[in-house]
Amino acid sequence: MLISDIELTNFRNYKKVKIKLNNGINIFYGDNAQGKTNILESIYVCAIGKSFRTRKDKDLIYIGEEQASVNVKYKKKDRNGEINIDISKQKSIKLNGIKINKLSELIGNIVVVTFTPEDIGILKNGPANRRHFLDMLIGQLRPAYIYDLNMYLKILEQRNIYLRQIKIENKSEDMLDIWDEKLAEYADKVYKYRTEFIKKIKDKINIIHKNITDNKEEMQISFNTSYVNKSQFINLLKEHRRVDIIRGATSKGIHRDDFEIYINNKPISIYGSQGQFRTSVLSLKISELQVIYDEIGEYPILLLDDFMSELDEKRRKSFIKFIDKVQVIITCTDKINIDKSDYSCFNVKKGKIIEQFT
Repeated sequence: MLISDIELTNFRNYKKVKIKLNNGINIFYGDNAQGKTNILESIYVCAIGKSFRTRKDKDLIYIGEEQASVNVKYKKKDRNGEINIDISKQKSIKLNGIKINKLSELIGNIVVVTFTPEDIGILKNGPANRRHFLDMLIGQLRPAYIYDLNMYLKILEQRNIYLRQIKIENKSEDMLDIWDEKLAEYADKVYKYRTEFIKKIKDKINIIHKNITDNKEEMQISFNTSYVNKSQFINLLKEHRRVDIIRGATSKGIHRDDFEIYINNKPISIYGSQGQFRTSVLSLKISELQVIYDEIGEYPILLLDDFMSELDEKRRKSFIKFIDKVQVIITCTDKINIDKSDYSCFNVKKGKIIEQFT
């Protein structure tokens, strides 16, 4: 999977720019706040339909303008394609010149893996970060997953509203039986997707981590969920109904799923050093690349936002070895030495590509 061309118009701090990418590694370098990350963001928008930096589409439009556009040409093993996204008060998405109305029709045409310094938070911060990691991985490969997850969250919200109405307005608890049935229906679907992909990661991550650490560390992943099956989950909701009414929120369910990483049988969240966190996130992301390859038969596009600066020379070499067959777009403040012949460098300054060389 490759992106050959990017064209931006009034996107972030770019008035107009056309970029032809290398099939291997592409390095965008320059001072901070020049527009390097905006290149990654434009690719992400074409892959996912939204930004990884803001929830407001208007933030993507050049200051003083009313509309922005992103045009990306890509190549896959079985076809070529083009995605055009116009951003104004209404977002318009075209796939090969044909307007689409559902994000599920967009997702999967370009598959990306992002890697930023903040990704260390996947393991250091709370469970929501780890659920988001899973959701992004599964959602790109199984578009139906996003629908099922959103349905679960909508029903969860309605159940929580009704819990508060029982507490405040003394409404009947009988209605909860209906919400519990619907919640269990979609919890079951989400649970099956998540356990499937946790297993796929588990099958790869220890081999990858041992390779990176010269066999000094073993890595395991454990999935933590209160869900087993529909009937068990409905009974669990009933057991905690009184507590849920008091709190006005659902205390059990797949919205509280989590996974834990262990290094040499010790939880990294408790015993991990800063270096181990960095290496473990590296192993997790490489596992993500490999899982995607196994699923679709080609590697995704790797977006690295200033992450190489976080790696020492040894980890950098290990990482480059694993991404040998991947198209990579890297941002950094200084040119970095890559031990590969297949790469291009782009010097970015104030929303312009002022120099390009290979």
